[in-house]
Amino acid sequence: MQRVLFILIFLGTCLYGNAQPTKRRTDTTTQGTTKKASTSEKKTDRASLSFPTSASMPEDVVWRRDIYRQLDLLKDANAPLYYPVEPRGKEQNLFTYLFRLFVSGRINAYEYKLDGNESFDEKDKANVKELLEKFRIYYEESNGRITVPESDIPSAQVTRFYMKESSYFDQRSATYKTKVTALCPVLMEGDEFESIDNDPGTATPKPLFWIRYDDVAAYLSRMPVMASNFNNVTNMTVDDYFTMNRYEGKIYKTNNLQGRVLANYAKSDSAMIAEQKRIEQQLVDFENNIWHQEVPEDTTKTTEADSKATEKSAARASRQKAQPSEDSSKEKTSKRASSRRSNAEKAPKQPKASAGSAPRVSARRQRR
Repeated sequence: MQRVLFILIFLGTCLYGNAQPTKRRTDTTTQGTTKKASTSEKKTDRASLSFPTSASMPEDVVWRRDIYRQLDLLKDANAPLYYPVEPRGKEQNLFTYLFRLFVSGRINAYEYKLDGNESFDEKDKANVKELLEKFRIYYEESNGRITVPESDIPSAQVTRFYMKESSYFDQRSATYKTKVTALCPVLMEGDEFESIDNDPGTATPKPLFWIRYDDVAAYLSRMPVMASNFNNVTNMTVDDYFTMNRYEGKIYKTNNLQGRVLANYAKSDSAMIAEQKRIEQQLVDFENNIWHQEVPEDTTKTTEADSKATEKSAARASRQKAQPSEDSSKEKTSKRASSRRSNAEKAPKQPKASAGSAPRVSARRQRR
């Protein structure tokens, strides 16, 4: 009886499994995979929502000026983005961090075109394998996954960054802001027998790819950086560094109707420097005019005039201390004359002798 009962129970279980709908069976088998996918999507959503300092730029602003800058990472102001050159524990520079995010597929990179303009369209996305082969960066591929060893990441050769920033006036909040919108690492590649550190002028700049800043801001907000040689505490992130505009970069291009870069019409170095200063002054003047602050027509001329006037007044004061002037001697003589007059007025007045009377004679007795 027990054996028969066991056989009946087994047959009933089999019949119930076969009677289960196909859709329900597939749902139960794929339940684990859907849970994993949902958790990964939640993680990416959390990373994209963690925006501590940066805010997106509205599209309907009333005024905006787009400027392209060239950041030299060997300068002190931009050094936090370059050091350490080689990864040291958890510490790494900006290019190494962005390169790893791109190779692992966590962020998208876009091709650098010949005109230098960035395009974040789907058709302009950069392929990881093609880009590594184009710039001759060694990689390993296994099971369709591409990895680049740490020693083959060209972090030491990326000593420049192209950056696009937008200065705009938001009429809704009545604020004037400057925001970084795109980054482009530049590979400074020299000849086979030349060193970039010895002679940076012989290196050829090779822009790698464009990255939209909003796509990496969530990751940069978790990347600590030491922004000072005096204070070695890493109390700042790379996102804070860009948000507070701590970088220094020369202007090489602006968005204009002709699509020209500064090198097209500034033929000499002096003309290039003067044009860069003019564009910087335009931004300062616009910001001051928003708040109705008086701005001189030419700040450089007024500064030079003020410095010359200060030098002249200081020289005049030193001459007056060393040698008394004619005015001081005149003042001394006038003071002496006034003191004499006051003494004469204080003295007792003697009666005047008349014309007919004889003068008085005082006789003094002599002792015998």
